Amino acid sequence: MNRISMISLGCPKNQVDAERMLALLDAEGFVIGDIYDGVDAVIINTCGFIDAAKEEAIENILDMAQLKEEGLVGKIIVTGCLAERHKEEILSEIPEVDAVVGIGANGSIAQIVKNLLGQESGEIPVNESENEDAYCCFPAKEALPITGTRMLTTPEYWSYLKIAEGCSNRCSYCVIPYIRGNYRSVPMETLIEEAKALANEGTKELILIAQDTTNYGVDLYHELALPKLLNELCEIDGIEWIRMLYCYPDKITDELLEVMANQPKVLNYFDLPLQHADDKILKAMNRRGTGEENRQLIKKIREKLPDAIIRTTFIVGYPGEGEEEFENLVEFVNEIEFDRLGCFAFSPQEGTPAFDAEGQVDEQTKVDRGEIIMRDQLEITAIRNHERIGTVCRVLVEEFDPYTDSYSGRTYMDAPEIDGKIDFTTDLEYNVGDFAEVRIIGINDYDLIGRDALCP
Repeated sequence: MNRISMISLGCPKNQVDAERMLALLDAEGFVIGDIYDGVDAVIINTCGFIDAAKEEAIENILDMAQLKEEGLVGKIIVTGCLAERHKEEILSEIPEVDAVVGIGANGSIAQIVKNLLGQESGEIPVNESENEDAYCCFPAKEALPITGTRMLTTPEYWSYLKIAEGCSNRCSYCVIPYIRGNYRSVPMETLIEEAKALANEGTKELILIAQDTTNYGVDLYHELALPKLLNELCEIDGIEWIRMLYCYPDKITDELLEVMANQPKVLNYFDLPLQHADDKILKAMNRRGTGEENRQLIKKIREKLPDAIIRTTFIVGYPGEGEEEFENLVEFVNEIEFDRLGCFAFSPQEGTPAFDAEGQVDEQTKVDRGEIIMRDQLEITAIRNHERIGTVCRVLVEEFDPYTDSYSGRTYMDAPEIDGKIDFTTDLEYNVGDFAEVRIIGINDYDLIGRDALCP
């Protein structure tokens, strides 16, 4: 049996792609193994969204090239967003790579590996490359499977549910539409069946993801169908929490807020990628809505759902962002007092309108502005966390530390691998994936400290 290993980088959406490829390989009899035990091939499923992601991908490919030289890795296969966007650069700069595969070929990954290992030669389209020794396969982006069996790489008690592929928003800085194509919703009945299967495998927290989650259904049903999907998912036994990521603010409708208010399983957690607050910059970004409209949306959310947790991301140093535009952003951050906030320096991507737009900001200014935003946010987070001391939260238990005799987990306020956690002590015993009622008694930077509310 041939042994295969997978390294998946980047966002949860890419992780689901990796899980589908792993399932296809497993179905064909490949053994999924650890790189350091020696494998016949390693697949590096890359991200290519911003420069930092590209650098991480290249570092991983070079690491695998070194292991190949040491005899621990046979073939090196590069898939994902970086492969889709920078095929020739990968092949010309890293000759150790044996294959570069576009996202449209993910569904053929098992056959591609067989071809590379000389097991058989299937009818897989091969694109010519300057590197005659390398194998390239680049079908249309739309050939990327948006459904299919997965080999889960998350803990069994929480899973991602990818409800759509691609994006049609065309933000001026973003390469996703060029890499992934236009928005394609997964049929609702398919999602319901997948969610039921995940529940049967032990999933308690279901996390809905897409490039624009709130746009779900427009292409298939000619309406914003996320509220209807949520109501259907809430009927599934075993699913206790439903969380949504990547919700665009202009599609947070009254209907969606009503569902969130009335369905206990749907967590009042809003991941709103606002990106900026200054109207001039928002227009340059080709973002729908204004700073004032976003301000009013957040006010509405907090009036309708007083316990709502609002997370956002901002880009600093976008072309044309002067001192005035940046100050508008700083004022917005301090006025709104977000519960969670991420800040990124603008990373120009070739082929996007923002790449060579006028008014580029120097790198040090980007760094300085990002530090200002995050410094202010740290103070806001500390204040908001202090306000939670004494309250009781439901916690999904994720780990036990025998050295401190304590557990850690997440409340509804925290998405996995993104936000913080809560460490708590108890006289009871819990298994990973159990729920506990925990009283918050302190804070530790972005994390919380608690005590089991059922214990004295």
